[in-house]
Amino acid sequence: MRHAHGVYRAEQSRAIDARAIDDLGIPGIELMRRAGRAAFAVLRERFPEARRLLVVCGGGNNGGDGYVVAWEARAAGLAVELVALSDPDGLSGEAAEACAAWVRSGAAIHDDEGFEARLAEADLVVDAVLGTGLDQDVREDIAQRLDAINAGPAPVLALDVPSGLNADTGQPMGCAVRADATVTFIVMKRGLLTGTAGDWTGPVVLADLDLPDAAFDDVEADAEQLSSDCVSRWLPTRRPSTHKGDLGHLLVVGGDHGMPGAPLLAARAALETGSGLVSVATRREHARSMAVGLPEVMWQDGEDGERLAALEGRADVVALGPGLGRSDWSNAVWDRLIRGERPLVLDADGLNRLADARLERDDWILTPHPGEAARLLGVSPAEIQRDRFAAVRELAGRYRAVVVLKGFGTLVGAPDGRIAVCPFGTPAMATAGMGDALTGIVASLRGQGLAPFDAARAAVVLHARAAEAAAEGRRQVLAGRVIDHLHVVLPQ
Repeated sequence: MRHAHGVYRAEQSRAIDARAIDDLGIPGIELMRRAGRAAFAVLRERFPEARRLLVVCGGGNNGGDGYVVAWEARAAGLAVELVALSDPDGLSGEAAEACAAWVRSGAAIHDDEGFEARLAEADLVVDAVLGTGLDQDVREDIAQRLDAINAGPAPVLALDVPSGLNADTGQPMGCAVRADATVTFIVMKRGLLTGTAGDWTGPVVLADLDLPDAAFDDVEADAEQLSSDCVSRWLPTRRPSTHKGDLGHLLVVGGDHGMPGAPLLAARAALETGSGLVSVATRREHARSMAVGLPEVMWQDGEDGERLAALEGRADVVALGPGLGRSDWSNAVWDRLIRGERPLVLDADGLNRLADARLERDDWILTPHPGEAARLLGVSPAEIQRDRFAAVRELAGRYRAVVVLKGFGTLVGAPDGRIAVCPFGTPAMATAGMGDALTGIVASLRGQGLAPFDAARAAVVLHARAAEAAAEGRRQVLAGRVIDHLHVVLPQ
């Protein structure tokens, strides 16, 4: 049976499609018609003012979907022009049937002569050029047409994936159509949710084409798309008799000279997420001054080795890294805590130190951004972004850790190969301190008793949803404001 929030590779989507046709007896042309009708419904909902459509079709089934959308639009009384970038006589199978139905309706098929002029006259462009099977850079002649679509004035609805976007990685294959909305068919594809996908897809709508569950037999989803209710499923309701000792004691360690704000943000986030007790071990000068700013936290002299050892002994979980720096003090603190027995959340300079040490331990959560992930794997950030799913799996397996790979479509990977994708968030989050806040949320949930994978998955959802609430109407949102909005998204 299909996963309710499953995310799939392109080849898996094609296998499910083939099973529906070959094993379950659903005619391929029927699935194509369902796809076309679903896409047209999205078109009418998202672009209700569009009256003049330009449908741009390639070869293969993606082009066939475009022919069906064009037929549906024309039957509904819209003005439709169809441009074929592949010879219609070269179509086969269901795509050829869809093309023939378009021609039988008395409609014309245009070549790409005068393409820019047609783009200028359209209210909406339907992109049906390249589908999920693209495995190499877009041909130069097609790339010119995709660039022209992007340069044109009309919004774009992409079918299945924006043409040129890799359906598995979310990276353009040389170039890609910049869609204003995408309707994808059968299952959610990985590449629509992470990488640079958000720059190309617009809002993504899934049309499952009403396939029976039998079509999904033996096809295990490659990843899970997180839902907004997952936190309430994993975080237990508080009993009336709950006291602070039930909610975990978190120790945050960091804040080298000049960086006291990082552990403060992590501690604030942990308190707002529900930690019963939070201690911060930091530089002596910061411990003395920061208590005024956040008196609910126990500020401790992190330069006192005996006191640090005692704090670690009393803590339920340790968050190491926010503002940690690379000083001798930082290295000494890292060396002591990295080999401790407490559950650990590692971030920022804690991760940079790990990249040098290359060690393993149990019960830890790593929260790298692409640059830190690149250092951990000894590759470039571009290689991490080229296939974020492969990167998070490699990190989780190599370090035997739960890994939160931050960025658009944050990924959470487990050592056993499971991956979850966070579909929430906003570009307004691109500001300093966001990672520190996330570290505090992750560590708080771990301290409240959630398993590492659950704590990380719930944390990225809380963080992103709080940011959405905080950023409403704002181009930029500060990390502190996101922390202030955690209560909006936390279950009661």
